[in-house]
Amino acid sequence: MNRSLPVRRAGWRDISDIVELVAGPFAENATGAWLVPDEHRRRTVLTAVVRVWTEQALLCGEAYLLQDRSAAAVWLHQYGPTAPSTAYGERFAVACSDYLDRFLHLDDALAAHRPAAPHNHLVFFAVTAQPHRVRRATSLLAASNARMGQARLPTYTEATTPADRDLYARHGYVAREPFTLPDGTTTYPMWRSPGLREPGRRPARPAICPYVAMSA
Repeated sequence: MNRSLPVRRAGWRDISDIVELVAGPFAENATGAWLVPDEHRRRTVLTAVVRVWTEQALLCGEAYLLQDRSAAAVWLHQYGPTAPSTAYGERFAVACSDYLDRFLHLDDALAAHRPAAPHNHLVFFAVTAQPHRVRRATSLLAASNARMGQARLPTYTEATTPADRDLYARHGYVAREPFTLPDGTTTYPMWRSPGLREPGRRPARPAICPYVAMSA
């Protein structure tokens, strides 16, 4: 019987670990190459941008790590229309350096397909390429889905590979009509209705949303 790996909620002290997990693969895929064509600057710029995104997510959402820091899930609470702060916009523009227009173009392409209804958005899901990667991904996704499920809201994410799409599908996500990113990557919007059971888990008891208690 497969046992889930331990997962914990991440905080500000974990930002560097999350950024390292996310920025590495980002710098090596087609979208990262399109955003920052200069391969000598790519990793530096993407690392700076991912740090700004992660810090914003910790202010407006939640993040989770496997106990051994080999996988990270970063969530944004999308409960209604919000406008990023001026400080965020300024920091984001600085991080993007000469490539701000490309980052904004990517954001527009993604935003055009995101649902308007309240939901929790899985922004980043990164797992190191080491043994038992599927087990690591499954443990983290199941645990963070359960945490988000306590709000009784749908969850949403985007998969950019068939393997990721199939992983999410095994956890109750349904693929919507795919679309193409500016770099040509096929992307699958994935939507999960609230109240679904994770594979092999018992139904959870109804719970009061604990966001206020856990944000302290």
